[in-house]
Amino acid sequence: MDRREFVITGAVAGLAATTAKRAGAEAPNVIIKKRARPMVISDRSGIAYTNGGPQSAVEKAFEMIVGGSDVLDALIAGVNIPELDPTESGIGYGGLPNERGVVQLDSCCMHGPKRQAGGVAALEGVRTPSVVAKAVMELTDHHLLVGQGAQDFARSLGIPIEADLNTENSRRVWLEWKRRVDPNHYLDPAQRRRRGYEAGLEMVREGLIDEETFWGTINCNGINADGDLCGVTTTSGLAWKIPGRTGDSPILGAGLYVDNDVGAAGSTGRGEANLYNLCSYLIVEKMRGGMSPKDAGMEALKRVQRNTVEERLLNSRGLPAFNLRFFVLNKNGDYAGVAMYGAGERTFAICTENGAEELSLEGLLEGSPTDE
Repeated sequence: MDRREFVITGAVAGLAATTAKRAGAEAPNVIIKKRARPMVISDRSGIAYTNGGPQSAVEKAFEMIVGGSDVLDALIAGVNIPELDPTESGIGYGGLPNERGVVQLDSCCMHGPKRQAGGVAALEGVRTPSVVAKAVMELTDHHLLVGQGAQDFARSLGIPIEADLNTENSRRVWLEWKRRVDPNHYLDPAQRRRRGYEAGLEMVREGLIDEETFWGTINCNGINADGDLCGVTTTSGLAWKIPGRTGDSPILGAGLYVDNDVGAAGSTGRGEANLYNLCSYLIVEKMRGGMSPKDAGMEALKRVQRNTVEERLLNSRGLPAFNLRFFVLNKNGDYAGVAMYGAGERTFAICTENGAEELSLEGLLEGSPTDE
């Protein structure tokens, strides 16, 4: 509330009380709506990629929100920037492909005040799956369309369908991965799957691909001055995944959850761990019970740690051998970026009236997932 609003509100309240006193009646209650602090929160992709333009995702979304745009419209316009950026190889165009070399994309969105949601999974040929997810929300009675059905739906809306979303870089690193996991040398299916995962992590350690693009996702949540919350998550999913694999990103309650009365949460990292625990929903429910965004996010990470018991998913210390991150925003505009480990991708992004900032993630566990 600025000074002018304060003066006007005080004058109205005083007038109401005086009028009631003169009439011999009890003074009425004057309800003053608290204004929220507009802001946008995202993983690092929301600030690191601009597709050659002047703004990042969080900057674009924040500008539109304070300019009066619908919060979800602003967030979609924001994430379209990294979706279209060929140098961001974990999202949209140029995202790392599945094991057959095909780029399959997932996305979902939630509109807090409208209580609506939509998503797509295993969508091929569309650079901006977040746009299709929003269309599912607005134009159908469904929450999720997948595969060929999602592509047909996009085509029916006049959205261009491309034959191949690979860039020179995404195709090059896929061919390197194929070289490392030649199926002629790994005939046992279980061994092949494990070798494929290990080869991907080797490429991360060798600097051939970034850790964040191996898992590959952007989550972006925002709030306006009226306290309206929305969120969107979009991804090319796990690099070299089995065709059709769908992680947490397009699943409500996992990759994203928004409750306009409470807050919003979304994630990046190992989708299967998040799916098993429905962490975004858990985080929002913890905030409903009074937890801060940071404490709610840490509680979800602790839940994941407790439920990670398979030996193949544990490192030599008996801790999760993967990372998982949450980006959390409550109704008041309080926020947090938390991670299983504060290693690898170490930062997240916010944008407020002070501009865009890159802040440090707070890790639950010391070290990194691969520490001995």
